[in-house]
Amino acid sequence: MAEVGLGTWLYGGDPAVIHMALECGGNLIDTAEGYKTEDMVGAAMRGNREAYFLATKVSGENLRAADVAKACDSSLKRLGTDVIDLYQVHWPNGAIPIAETMEAMARLQREGKIRHVGVSNFSVPQTQEADAALRAAGGAGVVANQVLYSLFARDIEHELIPYCEQNEITVIAYSPLAQGKLGDELKANPAAADALRSVVIETGKTEAQVLLNWCVRSPWVITIPATNKVHRVVEDFAASGWYLTDSQYAALSATTAVVVDKSSAFRMDPGVPL
Repeated sequence: MAEVGLGTWLYGGDPAVIHMALECGGNLIDTAEGYKTEDMVGAAMRGNREAYFLATKVSGENLRAADVAKACDSSLKRLGTDVIDLYQVHWPNGAIPIAETMEAMARLQREGKIRHVGVSNFSVPQTQEADAALRAAGGAGVVANQVLYSLFARDIEHELIPYCEQNEITVIAYSPLAQGKLGDELKANPAAADALRSVVIETGKTEAQVLLNWCVRSPWVITIPATNKVHRVVEDFAASGWYLTDSQYAALSATTAVVVDKSSAFRMDPGVPL
C-alpha cells in the first residue's frame, strides 16, 4: 500500500473521487459497515476491483461469532466483491471476548472471504490480545491498527507506534487533517500555525500536504484522509514521495504535545463511526 490512502467516512458517492485516488497511486480505500458507504464504494470500484486494496470494518456491536460472519457476508454483498483485503474490528467491545471475534475472523480467512485481519481504536494490550487470539485460532496475526493520529492528536506516539513498529503492524492514521477543523486547531495554537507556515514556504507544499507528510514519518504509519472533492484527492496524494527534513519535522512536532489520558483513550465502542 502507498503512504496515503482514501478514507470514505461521509463519502458522497462520486466515483471520480475513488478513481482519482487510484490514478494518483493510492490503491487503499477504507470504509466500514458503520459508515453506510460500502455500496457506493463498491459501485465506484466495479470493473476494476482488483486494482484496489479494499478495507472495511465490522462494527463493535457485531463481534459475536455469528454476527461477524453475517456482517462480513453483508459487507461483501454491498461492496460487490468476493473478498475483502483487510477486515477490521471497528471498536473494542468489552462485553464480547476478543477470542470469539478472532476465531470468527480466522474462519473467514480460511473460507477465503477476507485476506487480512486488522483492528481499529485498539490500545497496545488490546492489540496484543487480539493478535494472540487470532494466531491461536489459526490466523496469520493482526496486520493493522487504525487509529486517530495527526499533529494535533499524538497520543499513540507514547506506546502504540513503537509497539506496532516492533511487531510489524501497520498503523493506519485516520483524521490526519483534524476532520475538517484544521483552521480551528491552528487558531488555537499560534505556534503550530507559525511553524506550519514556515514549512509551507520552505517546501512549496500546501498545509495539507505538509501535515500528511508529517503523519507518515514512521515507515509503519500510513494515512487515509477523507474528501469528496477530486482536486483535494490530487492534493492529498501529492503528500507522498518526498519527506520533511529532520528540522522541519522537529519544528512542527515541538508545537504540540504527546498527551496520554488513559481514562478516555481507546474507549469501547462509542457509537461514533470514525
